[in-house]
Amino acid sequence: MRISFSVLRFAIVSSVAPRISRLAESRKLRTGTAFFAVVLTISCGTIIGANAAGRAAAQSIAATIARAERGDPAAAARLGWLFSTGRGVPQNYSEAAKWFYRAATRGNGDAQFALGMAYNKGQGVPRDYVLSYLWLNLSAAQAVGTDHDFRATVRDAIASKMTPQQLLTAQQLALKWQKSR
Repeated sequence: MRISFSVLRFAIVSSVAPRISRLAESRKLRTGTAFFAVVLTISCGTIIGANAAGRAAAQSIAATIARAERGDPAAAARLGWLFSTGRGVPQNYSEAAKWFYRAATRGNGDAQFALGMAYNKGQGVPRDYVLSYLWLNLSAAQAVGTDHDFRATVRDAIASKMTPQQLLTAQQLALKWQKSR
């Protein structure tokens, strides 16, 4: 589990500074050695707390992996997001695309959107506007309200990069995929 140094430093400083300030003001700390001992003791307590949070996060990720491997599309989409952002796991776009694909083929709209964006950017998969449009179109088709409007706008932006033949192919693939469900 990766813990950001700045987050850890903030946790230490925010919990240690007030305690040290109170101790220093009470004039109980007369020597540099005593002061150092107090800082070390308080810091260790904060780091141990951070490690406990890290263990809990690792267990949560392990549970997500287990659910995703059993075929849960929401867990697969979450795992794809974790790999694409590097949250709790090493950032790996290929692994993210693999999990997004598993969830997208099971009809998860968020995974379809993420996979479409991966194909648009070429992250973990080869850049392919036809497949990008396909997945973005499927994602937009099941979205509602402002979410639909956003996804349709992104899909249409991809369409502006495509030739008429590519657009026709992508639309035919989306229609074929919808009929097969």
